[in-house]
Amino acid sequence: MKKKKSGQDLFDHLEELRVRLVICAAGVLVAAVVSFIFVDRLRDFITRPGGDLQLIYVTPPEALMANIRMAFIAGFAFAMPLIFTQLVLFISPALYKKEKRVIIPTVIAMFVLFTLGVAFAYFTVLPFAITFFLKFAAEGLTPMFTISNYLAFATNFLFAFGFVFQLPLVFLFLGKLNLVSAGFLRQNRKYALLVIVIVAAIITPPDVFSQLMMSAPLLVLYEIGIILVALTQRKQKKEEAK
Repeated sequence: MKKKKSGQDLFDHLEELRVRLVICAAGVLVAAVVSFIFVDRLRDFITRPGGDLQLIYVTPPEALMANIRMAFIAGFAFAMPLIFTQLVLFISPALYKKEKRVIIPTVIAMFVLFTLGVAFAYFTVLPFAITFFLKFAAEGLTPMFTISNYLAFATNFLFAFGFVFQLPLVFLFLGKLNLVSAGFLRQNRKYALLVIVIVAAIITPPDVFSQLMMSAPLLVLYEIGIILVALTQRKQKKEEAK
């Protein structure tokens, strides 16, 4: 009887997961359809960091496919609150009250940090990067970006910064589990620098300038992570001493 109940519980969890995924997919689809209606405004928004940049397309379906891709990317971005909500609703029944106090704020912090990373890239790094590359234009060398190439470059840039801004949160989580300490992170800065350069090379567009633009914020985030770990473990020691 116990095995049957366990199997039934597993089936119920899988069914609930399916429902949550369907809700997320539906949310992304609806947001993508609405985004496609306003795709011209989205294109203006994504190309604004490039200033007066003129985009072209070189194959008949390229503009349409780029518009569809842009709509789905925007749909995913607009549906992020729904996705995070469904994630919290799915995992919260299995958590104790103490765990909920940690998990739910963590999920919210992930969303906030992701948004901050994207905003930082959009308003600061992306315009600087595009301006830098446009300086290589010369007589007989006219910059002509296709909509597909620009969209891939810009979205990779924005999402990469959104993900790397999670670094302090990762350190905070590892610090709470006592898997890393502030002293350990300080002693291994030189190895961290090497890892940061490698990570920047992997997740940014394939050019040295973009990698440098990614590496600098990562170093700052690494230092912020050290401070968060130090504060967390100091608080834990005080609680243990009571």
